[in-house]
Amino acid sequence: MLNQQYTNMLNEKDIIFEIFNYSQKRAKEIGAENVYDFSLGNPSVPAPSAVRSVMEEKLETLDPLSLHGYSPSLGIPEIREKIAADLNRRYGCHYTASNIFMTAGAAGALAHALRAVSNPGDEVLTIAPYFPEYKPYTAGAGLKLKVVPADTDTFQVPFEILEEMLTPAVSAILINSPNNPSGIVYSTPTIRRLAEILTRKSEEYGHTIFLISDEPYRDIIFSGTDSPYIANYYTDTITCYSFSKSISLPGERIGYLAVNPDSPYADRIIELCPQISRTTGHNGAASLLQHTVGDVCSMTSELSVYENNKNLLYQALTEYGYHCVEPGGTFYMFPRSPESDSMTFCKRAMEMDLMLVPGDNFGCPGHFRIAYCVPEERVKKALPVFRRLAESYR
Repeated sequence: MLNQQYTNMLNEKDIIFEIFNYSQKRAKEIGAENVYDFSLGNPSVPAPSAVRSVMEEKLETLDPLSLHGYSPSLGIPEIREKIAADLNRRYGCHYTASNIFMTAGAAGALAHALRAVSNPGDEVLTIAPYFPEYKPYTAGAGLKLKVVPADTDTFQVPFEILEEMLTPAVSAILINSPNNPSGIVYSTPTIRRLAEILTRKSEEYGHTIFLISDEPYRDIIFSGTDSPYIANYYTDTITCYSFSKSISLPGERIGYLAVNPDSPYADRIIELCPQISRTTGHNGAASLLQHTVGDVCSMTSELSVYENNKNLLYQALTEYGYHCVEPGGTFYMFPRSPESDSMTFCKRAMEMDLMLVPGDNFGCPGHFRIAYCVPEERVKKALPVFRRLAESYR
């Protein structure tokens, strides 16, 4: 008999890819230059040239059996050491290789983090707006995802509601900062208060409430933005990172999980990760990619295009009458739609060949996501369409 859970998922359409696929169809019909696709969060800048150079150097110099052989379950030791050293240099931490577990991107890191600190039936809290894949990630681990409603004025944490929902059934809070889809970065005061609440509630309930910090956009931060390294503020933090956005390697699926070394559970969580891999089929990150990111983990792509695009869009959209909280990072913007039904709004945009994603799947109806990871010229050409769309509601 076919698995019913996954059969049911066939009916849960991925709206982002539906819109993207429609944009590809329209591009064939009217020309790609006439379609303004802001649907998919695929980096628009190339990886640093060093990535290719390092890969070529590894292929030329490393023993092929070692390079293409199985990686140790935790990851290649010297690569874990390099990543720990890079985190320590950047953020003043004291990670060691023993705190790092190499994964197939941030999704792989989240799969391990969720299972390491929760048992089936436990609740995990996340805060809207949130990445839609958190639903299958938690469901696959047998967990109950509870969503804290958004503070749509700031997209910071609505603490009063969070405290009400933070019951003894909660084993972890899953946050995403810089945030997809809003582009908001949780400030230092926000993270300090969150840490204080988690510490207090952990003591009250007699069990640790872990903080799982999903950080694939950590390096895309705009000037003047307060961007704390979250693990520095709460001992029981597990950081999940991907090189997909920082050095434009989404197709390579390489990242890591880092456990705050001050957590009393740090060693055990890392020990659990290979056992979790046995149940998920993860079976180690690719060896060539581990060797590559070990040498380039301190680099980024040329990320300034995203801030330029944000400035162009934010200035224009607010001038046109859209309400938007200004992003502090990522390559996303999450304005309020001119009508309460953001699905209907995005359909009207599609009629103008402007591809936007409704906020419903992000737990925030009445908003829409713009993924502005496109060339700057595409943003400039799209601005009159955004204006015409806004004027259609007057």
